[in-house]
Amino acid sequence: MKYKNKKDFENANMFGTGVPNEMFDKYFTGDSFLNILTKPGESPVFLANVTFEPGCRNHWHIHHAAKGGGQILICTAGEGWYQQEGKEAVSLQEGSIVYIPTGIKHWHGAKTDSWFSHISAEIPGEEKNNEWLEPVSDEFYNKL
Repeated sequence: MKYKNKKDFENANMFGTGVPNEMFDKYFTGDSFLNILTKPGESPVFLANVTFEPGCRNHWHIHHAAKGGGQILICTAGEGWYQQEGKEAVSLQEGSIVYIPTGIKHWHGAKTDSWFSHISAEIPGEEKNNEWLEPVSDEFYNKL
Protein backbone atom coordinates (compact mmCIF):
# COMPACT_ATOMS: atom_id res chain seq x y z
CA MET A 1 0.00 0.00 0.00
CA LYS A 2 1.32 3.42 -0.88
CA TYR A 3 1.63 6.05 1.85
CA LYS A 4 2.10 9.64 0.75
CA ASN A 5 1.16 11.01 4.17
CA LYS A 6 3.80 10.43 6.88
CA LYS A 7 1.21 10.16 9.67
CA ASP A 8 -0.66 7.37 7.86
CA PHE A 9 2.65 5.64 7.19
CA GLU A 10 3.69 5.89 10.85
CA ASN A 11 0.46 4.15 11.85
CA ALA A 12 1.33 1.23 9.55
CA ASN A 13 5.07 1.10 10.27
CA MET A 14 4.91 -1.38 13.16
CA PHE A 15 8.68 -1.49 13.77
CA GLY A 16 9.01 2.29 14.10
CA THR A 17 10.79 4.84 11.97
CA GLY A 18 13.61 5.43 14.42
CA VAL A 19 16.12 8.26 14.13
CA PRO A 20 17.68 10.02 11.14
CA ASN A 21 20.22 7.68 9.54
CA GLU A 22 23.10 10.14 9.94
CA MET A 23 25.84 7.50 10.01
CA PHE A 24 25.03 6.36 6.45
CA ASP A 25 23.52 9.61 5.14
CA LYS A 26 26.28 10.07 2.56
CA TYR A 27 25.21 6.79 0.88
CA PHE A 28 21.56 7.83 0.38
CA THR A 29 19.71 10.20 -1.91
CA GLY A 30 16.96 11.70 0.28
CA ASP A 31 16.26 11.14 3.96
CA SER A 32 16.36 7.73 5.59
CA PHE A 33 15.80 6.63 9.17
CA LEU A 34 17.12 3.74 11.25
CA ASN A 35 15.54 1.81 14.11
CA ILE A 36 17.98 -0.83 15.40
CA LEU A 37 16.02 -3.90 16.51
CA THR A 38 18.81 -6.15 17.83
CA LYS A 39 21.92 -5.02 19.66
CA PRO A 40 25.21 -5.98 18.01
CA GLY A 41 26.93 -8.65 20.10
CA GLU A 42 23.71 -9.77 21.81
CA SER A 43 22.25 -11.54 18.77
CA PRO A 44 23.97 -13.50 15.98
CA VAL A 45 21.84 -11.60 13.42
CA PHE A 46 21.75 -7.81 13.16
CA LEU A 47 18.23 -6.50 12.45
CA ALA A 48 17.25 -2.90 11.77
CA ASN A 49 14.13 -1.27 10.40
CA VAL A 50 15.17 1.14 7.65
CA THR A 51 12.66 3.79 6.56
CA PHE A 52 12.89 5.82 3.35
CA GLU A 53 10.97 9.03 2.63
CA PRO A 54 9.30 9.14 -0.82
CA GLY A 55 12.01 9.21 -3.48
CA CYS A 56 14.80 8.17 -1.10
CA ARG A 57 17.11 5.36 -2.13
CA ASN A 58 20.54 4.13 -1.21
CA HIS A 59 23.49 4.11 -3.58
CA TRP A 60 24.54 1.07 -5.54
CA HIS A 61 26.47 -1.17 -3.18
CA ILE A 62 27.88 -4.66 -2.70
CA HIS A 63 27.96 -6.77 0.47
CA HIS A 64 31.26 -8.66 0.64
CA ALA A 65 32.28 -11.54 2.88
CA ALA A 66 35.02 -14.16 2.84
CA LYS A 67 32.43 -16.68 4.03
CA GLY A 68 28.66 -16.38 4.57
CA GLY A 69 27.25 -12.87 4.63
CA GLY A 70 24.65 -11.18 2.49
CA GLN A 71 21.40 -9.50 3.41
CA ILE A 72 17.69 -10.19 3.61
CA LEU A 73 15.11 -7.41 3.24
CA ILE A 74 11.65 -7.93 4.75
CA CYS A 75 9.33 -5.19 3.52
CA THR A 76 6.99 -4.02 6.28
CA ALA A 77 5.24 -0.81 5.18
CA GLY A 78 4.75 1.23 2.03
CA GLU A 79 6.16 0.58 -1.43
CA GLY A 80 9.68 0.58 -2.80
CA TRP A 81 12.16 -0.77 -5.33
CA TYR A 82 14.99 -3.30 -5.37
CA GLN A 83 17.36 -3.76 -8.28
CA GLN A 84 20.36 -5.91 -9.03
CA GLU A 85 22.81 -4.65 -11.62
CA GLY A 86 21.87 -5.86 -15.10
CA LYS A 87 18.31 -6.81 -14.11
CA GLU A 88 14.97 -5.01 -14.12
CA ALA A 89 13.91 -3.20 -10.94
CA VAL A 90 11.50 -5.20 -8.75
CA SER A 91 8.50 -3.51 -7.14
CA LEU A 92 8.32 -4.11 -3.39
CA GLN A 93 5.37 -3.86 -1.06
CA GLU A 94 4.44 -5.03 2.43
CA GLY A 95 5.30 -8.73 2.71
CA SER A 96 7.94 -8.78 -0.06
CA ILE A 97 11.15 -10.58 0.86
CA VAL A 98 14.45 -10.14 -0.96
CA TYR A 99 17.57 -12.26 -0.46
CA ILE A 100 20.79 -10.53 -1.55
CA PRO A 101 23.83 -12.81 -1.76
CA THR A 102 27.33 -11.49 -1.24
CA GLY A 103 29.00 -10.02 -4.29
CA ILE A 104 25.80 -8.71 -5.92
CA LYS A 105 25.74 -5.01 -6.91
CA HIS A 106 22.31 -3.60 -6.03
CA TRP A 107 20.27 -0.74 -4.55
CA HIS A 108 16.90 -0.37 -2.79
CA GLY A 109 14.62 2.42 -1.65
CA ALA A 110 11.19 4.04 -1.72
CA LYS A 111 9.03 4.76 -4.73
CA THR A 112 8.64 8.44 -5.64
CA ASP A 113 5.10 8.54 -4.24
CA SER A 114 5.31 6.45 -1.07
CA TRP A 115 7.09 6.14 2.24
CA PHE A 116 8.77 2.74 2.52
CA SER A 117 10.19 0.59 5.30
CA HIS A 118 12.01 -2.74 5.41
CA ILE A 119 13.78 -4.79 8.01
CA SER A 120 17.39 -5.36 7.04
CA ALA A 121 18.74 -8.68 8.28
CA GLU A 122 22.52 -8.93 8.00
CA ILE A 123 23.48 -12.56 7.48
CA PRO A 124 26.40 -13.64 9.69
CA GLY A 125 29.69 -14.11 7.89
CA GLU A 126 33.43 -13.72 8.08
CA GLU A 127 35.41 -10.65 7.02
CA LYS A 128 32.25 -8.76 6.03
CA ASN A 129 32.22 -5.26 4.59
CA ASN A 130 30.04 -3.10 2.39
CA GLU A 131 31.39 -1.43 -0.72
CA TRP A 132 29.41 1.75 -1.38
CA LEU A 133 29.38 2.85 -5.01
CA GLU A 134 27.79 5.52 -7.17
CA PRO A 135 24.34 7.03 -6.52
CA VAL A 136 21.31 5.88 -8.48
CA SER A 137 20.85 8.87 -10.80
CA ASP A 138 17.64 10.89 -10.76
CA GLU A 139 17.30 10.32 -14.51
CA PHE A 140 17.48 6.53 -14.10
CA TYR A 141 15.32 6.42 -10.95
CA ASN A 142 12.57 8.68 -12.32
CA LYS A 143 12.04 6.31 -15.28
CA LEU A 144 10.86 3.54 -12.93
